[in-house]
Amino acid sequence: MQLSKLNLQDVKKQQFDLAILPWGATEAHNYHLPYGTDNFQNGVIINQAAQLANNKGVNVLVLPEISYGVNTGQTDIPFVINMLPSTQHAIIKDVATSVFMQCNKLLIFNGHGGNDFKTIIRELGLQFPNKKIVCCNWFQALDATKYFTQPGDHADEVETSLMMYLYPELVRPLSEAGNGQCKLFKVNGLNQNWAWAEREWTKISNDTGVGNPSKSSAEKGERFFNDLCQVISQFLVELAKTPLDDFYSYR
Repeated sequence: MQLSKLNLQDVKKQQFDLAILPWGATEAHNYHLPYGTDNFQNGVIINQAAQLANNKGVNVLVLPEISYGVNTGQTDIPFVINMLPSTQHAIIKDVATSVFMQCNKLLIFNGHGGNDFKTIIRELGLQFPNKKIVCCNWFQALDATKYFTQPGDHADEVETSLMMYLYPELVRPLSEAGNGQCKLFKVNGLNQNWAWAEREWTKISNDTGVGNPSKSSAEKGERFFNDLCQVISQFLVELAKTPLDDFYSYR
């Protein structure tokens, strides 16, 4: 299931329905979570979901994760590692070129809000006819308000609860965390879904958090994680099973 743990004998014996490229980021997450939070979460979520999917009869393969993401609005924060979208384009093209020699579907499994792969997928779609590149954001798969009191979008109650459940040894006491208070744009349309501008992180947040983590708990994280993996595993099953020549239907 995880390419990094397989050998050539394992790989040559199998035909994979779907290859998955997890993609995270390396960035500050308030004062209580590690820089690798996106990668830690992303890896566990996709590996668990992939295992559940394989248990349902498909054969999906998880590739090694890309640990750096687009952080152009955070380059003034120490050791936040920024990868430009043009670099992501080159990496995805190279990975897809290799994957598509063996498998005709590639899923980019995204765990970082700054990554946006849509335009890259549109462009590469012209270069790889009869193949399919798909992306998904795990943090949009469930309605967080059904699980958490004060969900935000960075180092918040959601991410903190997940990390408290998955990697409790990496979470500092909540008493050390900032409150995650953040400023909104003064241009109101930019706070809605129909207009967009990049946030300059040190101007909107004093602790790099967006959302108060104070009500986080491992119990909330466990419930969210289990439901999330079930939803994502079903998505993987459907994506793996659906033939590319029969990918659409009337509803």
